[in-house]
Amino acid sequence: MMPMDWDTLKAACLACEKCDLCKTRTQVVFGTGSPTAEVLFVGEGPGQKEDEQGLPFVGRSGQLLDVYLETIKLSRQKNIFIANIVKCRPPGNRDPLPEEREACLPWLREQFSLIRPKIIVCLGRIAAQVIIKPDYAIMKEHGTWVEKNGVWMTATLHPAALLRNPKQKPLAFEDYVAIREKIHEVCAHTY
Repeated sequence: MMPMDWDTLKAACLACEKCDLCKTRTQVVFGTGSPTAEVLFVGEGPGQKEDEQGLPFVGRSGQLLDVYLETIKLSRQKNIFIANIVKCRPPGNRDPLPEEREACLPWLREQFSLIRPKIIVCLGRIAAQVIIKPDYAIMKEHGTWVEKNGVWMTATLHPAALLRNPKQKPLAFEDYVAIREKIHEVCAHTY
Protein backbone atom coordinates (compact mmCIF):
# COMPACT_ATOMS: atom_id res chain seq x y z
CA MET A 1 0.00 0.00 0.00
CA MET A 2 1.32 3.45 -0.92
CA PRO A 3 1.80 5.96 1.92
CA MET A 4 -1.27 8.21 2.07
CA ASP A 5 -2.66 11.16 3.93
CA TRP A 6 -5.64 10.66 6.23
CA ASP A 7 -8.38 11.74 3.78
CA THR A 8 -6.97 9.64 0.93
CA LEU A 9 -6.73 6.62 3.23
CA LYS A 10 -10.29 7.03 4.44
CA ALA A 11 -11.68 7.42 0.91
CA ALA A 12 -9.81 4.33 -0.30
CA CYS A 13 -10.93 2.29 2.71
CA LEU A 14 -14.59 3.29 2.27
CA ALA A 15 -14.43 1.99 -1.33
CA CYS A 16 -12.68 -1.29 -0.40
CA GLU A 17 -13.73 -4.53 -2.10
CA LYS A 18 -10.77 -6.73 -1.07
CA CYS A 19 -12.92 -9.47 0.49
CA ASP A 20 -16.49 -10.79 0.35
CA LEU A 21 -17.59 -8.71 3.38
CA CYS A 22 -18.07 -5.83 0.92
CA LYS A 23 -21.07 -7.72 -0.52
CA THR A 24 -23.00 -7.87 2.75
CA ARG A 25 -22.01 -4.62 4.50
CA THR A 26 -24.18 -1.53 4.79
CA GLN A 27 -21.19 0.74 5.47
CA VAL A 28 -17.46 0.49 5.99
CA VAL A 29 -16.58 1.34 9.59
CA PHE A 30 -13.31 3.25 9.15
CA GLY A 31 -12.96 4.31 12.77
CA THR A 32 -13.57 7.39 14.87
CA GLY A 33 -11.64 9.83 16.99
CA SER A 34 -8.56 12.00 16.72
CA PRO A 35 -6.05 11.20 13.95
CA THR A 36 -3.37 12.62 16.27
CA ALA A 37 -4.33 10.38 19.22
CA GLU A 38 -1.59 8.85 21.32
CA VAL A 39 -3.95 6.02 22.32
CA LEU A 40 -5.48 3.63 19.78
CA PHE A 41 -8.27 1.24 20.80
CA VAL A 42 -8.78 -1.72 18.46
CA GLY A 43 -11.76 -4.07 18.42
CA GLU A 44 -12.53 -7.11 16.31
CA GLY A 45 -15.12 -5.83 13.85
CA PRO A 46 -18.37 -3.93 13.48
CA GLY A 47 -21.69 -5.28 14.69
CA GLN A 48 -25.15 -4.47 13.35
CA LYS A 49 -25.44 -0.96 14.86
CA GLU A 50 -21.91 -0.10 13.72
CA ASP A 51 -22.69 -1.35 10.19
CA GLU A 52 -25.84 0.81 10.14
CA GLN A 53 -24.14 3.99 11.45
CA GLY A 54 -20.64 3.57 9.99
CA LEU A 55 -19.03 4.13 13.41
CA PRO A 56 -17.30 1.69 15.78
CA PHE A 57 -18.73 0.74 19.16
CA VAL A 58 -22.09 2.56 18.97
CA GLY A 59 -24.35 -0.23 20.27
CA ARG A 60 -24.76 -1.40 23.87
CA SER A 61 -21.11 -2.46 24.11
CA GLY A 62 -20.05 0.96 22.83
CA GLN A 63 -22.13 2.66 25.50
CA LEU A 64 -20.35 0.56 28.14
CA LEU A 65 -16.98 1.35 26.55
CA ASP A 66 -17.80 5.06 26.78
CA VAL A 67 -18.50 4.70 30.53
CA TYR A 68 -15.08 3.11 31.07
CA LEU A 69 -13.40 5.75 28.91
CA GLU A 70 -15.09 8.57 30.83
CA THR A 71 -13.87 7.18 34.15
CA ILE A 72 -10.26 7.68 32.97
CA LYS A 73 -10.92 10.98 31.15
CA LEU A 74 -10.77 9.61 27.60
CA SER A 75 -13.17 10.54 24.84
CA ARG A 76 -13.62 9.25 21.31
CA GLN A 77 -14.30 12.86 20.27
CA LYS A 78 -11.12 14.33 21.77
CA ASN A 79 -8.13 12.22 22.67
CA ILE A 80 -8.28 8.64 21.36
CA PHE A 81 -8.94 6.80 18.10
CA ILE A 82 -11.09 3.65 17.89
CA ALA A 83 -10.75 1.20 15.00
CA ASN A 84 -11.33 -2.48 14.27
CA ILE A 85 -9.34 -5.36 12.80
CA VAL A 86 -11.95 -5.66 10.02
CA LYS A 87 -13.83 -2.64 8.74
CA CYS A 88 -16.98 -4.45 7.56
CA ARG A 89 -19.48 -6.46 9.58
CA PRO A 90 -19.18 -10.23 9.28
CA PRO A 91 -22.65 -11.70 8.60
CA GLY A 92 -24.48 -12.66 11.78
CA ASN A 93 -21.67 -11.11 13.85
CA ARG A 94 -19.52 -14.21 13.35
CA ASP A 95 -15.77 -13.98 13.95
CA PRO A 96 -13.93 -12.56 10.93
CA LEU A 97 -12.37 -15.30 8.80
CA PRO A 98 -8.56 -15.37 8.53
CA GLU A 99 -8.69 -14.25 4.88
CA GLU A 100 -11.00 -11.34 5.82
CA ARG A 101 -8.59 -10.24 8.55
CA GLU A 102 -5.63 -10.50 6.17
CA ALA A 103 -7.44 -8.46 3.49
CA CYS A 104 -8.33 -5.75 6.01
CA LEU A 105 -5.17 -5.51 8.14
CA PRO A 106 -3.36 -3.16 5.69
CA TRP A 107 -6.03 -0.52 6.44
CA LEU A 108 -5.35 -0.77 10.18
CA ARG A 109 -1.58 -0.76 9.59
CA GLU A 110 -1.90 2.41 7.51
CA GLN A 111 -4.06 4.04 10.20
CA PHE A 112 -1.39 3.06 12.73
CA SER A 113 1.41 4.53 10.61
CA LEU A 114 -0.45 7.85 10.27
CA ILE A 115 -1.61 8.08 13.89
CA ARG A 116 1.67 6.81 15.42
CA PRO A 117 0.10 5.91 18.79
CA LYS A 118 2.17 5.38 21.89
CA ILE A 119 -0.39 2.94 23.35
CA ILE A 120 -2.62 0.32 21.72
CA VAL A 121 -5.50 -1.18 23.71
CA CYS A 122 -6.98 -4.36 22.23
CA LEU A 123 -10.65 -4.80 23.04
CA GLY A 124 -11.12 -8.54 23.41
CA ARG A 125 -9.37 -11.79 22.53
CA ILE A 126 -9.45 -11.61 18.73
CA ALA A 127 -7.88 -8.16 18.54
CA ALA A 128 -5.24 -9.23 21.09
CA GLN A 129 -4.46 -12.40 19.13
CA VAL A 130 -4.01 -10.42 15.90
CA ILE A 131 -2.04 -7.51 17.38
CA ILE A 132 -0.16 -8.83 20.43
CA LYS A 133 0.34 -12.58 19.87
CA PRO A 134 -1.60 -15.46 18.28
CA ASP A 135 -2.06 -17.45 21.51
CA TYR A 136 -3.12 -14.50 23.69
CA ALA A 137 -5.32 -15.79 26.54
CA ILE A 138 -7.60 -12.86 27.40
CA MET A 139 -8.73 -14.07 30.83
CA LYS A 140 -5.18 -14.84 31.92
CA GLU A 141 -3.28 -11.98 30.27
CA HIS A 142 -5.65 -8.98 30.16
CA GLY A 143 -4.13 -5.90 31.72
CA THR A 144 -0.53 -6.99 31.15
CA TRP A 145 1.70 -4.74 29.05
CA VAL A 146 3.94 -5.62 26.11
CA GLU A 147 6.26 -3.13 24.41
CA LYS A 148 6.97 -3.52 20.69
CA ASN A 149 9.06 -0.97 18.77
CA GLY A 150 8.35 1.76 21.32
CA VAL A 151 4.58 1.14 21.39
CA TRP A 152 2.95 -0.14 24.57
CA MET A 153 0.19 -2.72 24.04
CA THR A 154 -2.36 -4.26 26.35
CA ALA A 155 -5.74 -5.94 26.09
CA THR A 156 -8.88 -5.74 28.13
CA LEU A 157 -12.11 -7.68 28.09
CA HIS A 158 -14.41 -6.81 25.21
CA PRO A 159 -17.36 -4.67 26.33
CA ALA A 160 -19.81 -7.19 24.76
CA ALA A 161 -18.28 -9.93 26.94
CA LEU A 162 -18.79 -7.71 30.00
CA LEU A 163 -22.46 -7.29 29.09
CA ARG A 164 -22.79 -11.08 28.92
CA ASN A 165 -20.86 -11.58 32.18
CA PRO A 166 -21.21 -8.46 34.39
CA LYS A 167 -19.19 -10.10 37.21
CA GLN A 168 -16.07 -9.43 35.10
CA LYS A 169 -16.61 -5.64 35.07
CA PRO A 170 -14.27 -5.04 38.05
CA LEU A 171 -11.46 -6.82 36.14
CA ALA A 172 -11.96 -4.46 33.20
CA PHE A 173 -12.08 -1.45 35.50
CA GLU A 174 -8.63 -2.39 36.86
CA ASP A 175 -7.37 -2.57 33.25
CA TYR A 176 -8.65 0.94 32.54
CA VAL A 177 -6.98 2.30 35.70
CA ALA A 178 -3.70 0.75 34.46
CA ILE A 179 -4.28 2.32 31.02
CA ARG A 180 -4.65 5.74 32.66
CA GLU A 181 -1.39 5.20 34.57
CA LYS A 182 0.43 4.15 31.37
CA ILE A 183 -0.91 7.25 29.57
CA HIS A 184 0.51 9.46 32.33
CA GLU A 185 3.82 7.61 31.98
CA VAL A 186 4.32 7.64 28.18
CA CYS A 187 1.96 10.16 26.53
CA ALA A 188 2.63 13.88 26.09
CA HIS A 189 -0.73 15.40 25.09
CA THR A 190 -3.52 12.91 25.86
CA TYR A 191 -4.51 14.66 29.12
